[in-house]
Amino acid sequence: MVTVSPSECEASPNWAYSLQLPHDPRAARIARVTLRAVLATHGMSRLQDPAELLASELVTNAYRYSTGPATLRLRGLTCTRLRVSVWDANPYIPPPFGRRSGPVAARAVPAEADSGRGLFLVCHYAQAWGGYPLGSGPSRQGGKLLWCEVGAPGGR
Repeated sequence: MVTVSPSECEASPNWAYSLQLPHDPRAARIARVTLRAVLATHGMSRLQDPAELLASELVTNAYRYSTGPATLRLRGLTCTRLRVSVWDANPYIPPPFGRRSGPVAARAVPAEADSGRGLFLVCHYAQAWGGYPLGSGPSRQGGKLLWCEVGAPGGR
């Protein structure tokens, strides 16, 4: 008799992990290593390359433009779709994440520039993306949350 058990993803397609990241230039690397392990554990390694790029850009943005720690959150939406979010303490939502809708217009970045393309790469490679401020008060940390999704829309 052959016993077939459901894959981990079929048994629980919705999962979430949070990782506190210090304000450290190595945070993006730590986020990528963690992401690889989480995706492999849930049988979603096929999303590794785009998810690593997106997570790395969001974490790097948090490091460069915030003075404190950041939090990476990985959430499995389906067996083929992942949401990557990064919280940081800076409340400013940069373009193009501040736009509510419409196409992302290419911003002119000089060819010799060392930065200025990361979040536009996220918007290009992600199936969905956005950002919103988080209020400050007794129950909220303040700052902002930038998120993006990678994978097959509505896939299983």
